Amino acid sequence: MSKSGNPGNIDRKNSHLQICLDEQVEFVSGDANGFASYRFDHDALPEMNKAEISLETTLFGKKLAAPIFVGAMTGGTDRAGEINRRLALAASTCRVGFALGSQRKMLEKPELRASYAVREHAPSLPLLIGNIGAVQLNYGVGLPELKRLISEVGCDAFNFHLNPLQEAIQPEGDTNFADLIAKLTKVIPQLGVPVLLKEVGSGISETTARKLGALGLAGIETAGSGGTSWSKIESLRTSNAIQRTTGELFARWGVPTAESVVLCRKHLPGLVVIASGGMRNGIEAAKAIALGADAVAFALPLLKAAEVSVEAAVEAINQVLEELRTAMFVTGARNLAELRQKPLRRLPDFTAMGHSQ
Repeated sequence: MSKSGNPGNIDRKNSHLQICLDEQVEFVSGDANGFASYRFDHDALPEMNKAEISLETTLFGKKLAAPIFVGAMTGGTDRAGEINRRLALAASTCRVGFALGSQRKMLEKPELRASYAVREHAPSLPLLIGNIGAVQLNYGVGLPELKRLISEVGCDAFNFHLNPLQEAIQPEGDTNFADLIAKLTKVIPQLGVPVLLKEVGSGISETTARKLGALGLAGIETAGSGGTSWSKIESLRTSNAIQRTTGELFARWGVPTAESVVLCRKHLPGLVVIASGGMRNGIEAAKAIALGADAVAFALPLLKAAEVSVEAAVEAINQVLEELRTAMFVTGARNLAELRQKPLRRLPDFTAMGHSQ
C-alpha cells in the first residue's frame, strides 16, 4: 500500500498528488517513451548564431514564446489550487501554454472553481486549455455543463481526456465508454473553442487515431506510455488485491510517446499534435517536433518543481527551453519550421542513455 494512505480517508485529487510526489510512478529505465531510439545528425558547422534561434510559435491563434505546455495535472482541492496557481504563474512568466487537470470537481462542487481559475492569478497567461473526461458524457455531463466549465475559467481551448485504463483500475472508476464518438460529434461543434482529445498515459494508437478524423477536432495530445502511469497510481490507491495486481500488470501498457506522435501526424495531418507522456528534457522535445509534433507538454517534472515554488517551476521550464534551443543549434535549425525538416535516424541516442532522467 502506498504511504499516501487509505484512499477512503483522503480526497482522490490530493491522493493522486501525493502519490505522484512520493512514489515511483514513472519508468525511467530503457527507452520507455521511445525517443532514445532516435538520433539527430550532429552539425559541427551549423552556420548560424545561437542567439538568433527563435522558439516562437502560434497555436489556436495564441502566440507562445516556445512550443511548450504545462501539461494537465490537477485541480479541485485547496492544495491542487495552490499547485495550479504556481504553475500558471510560471507558464505566464515563460509565455508558454497551460492545461488544466480535469474540471469535473467544478461540476460536483461549484465552490471549487477557485482551484481552476488560474487567470485570476496569471491574467497574461497566453493559452489556457480546459479539461474533462470524455466518459463523463455518459454520466450526466452535457453541453450546458461543458460551456460552463469553459466560461467560468476563460479557456481558450478545451481537452476531452480519454482514460479507459485508469478508470478500469480506479476504485471508483467510470467505465461506460459506449457511444462516445456520437456524443463527441454532437457537442464538439457547439463549444465555441478549439477542442482536443488527449490520452492520460497510454497513448493515442493507430486504432484510435483512425477514429478521430471526422470529429471536428482542432488537436490531439498523445500522452503516450513512458512517463507517469495512471494504472500504477490507481493500483497504489485501491485496497482491492485483484485491482491492485491488475493495475501493476498494466503499468507499462500502451503506445510509447514517440510512436504515438508519428501515428497522429500520419493519420490526423491537419490537426495540432501535442506530444506528451514521459517528456523529460529539451532533446526529447526537439525529437518530438522533428517527428511531427506542434508542441510538447511536460507534467511530472513541473509538478515536482511547483511543489517547491513558482521560481523553481520557472527554472524547470527555462531549463527545457535552453535544452531545446541547444538541440536546434547543434542541428542547424534556426526556427521550428527548420527543426521539422531535420532528419532523425533510427539509431540509439547515447546522450539519452547517459542522462539520468
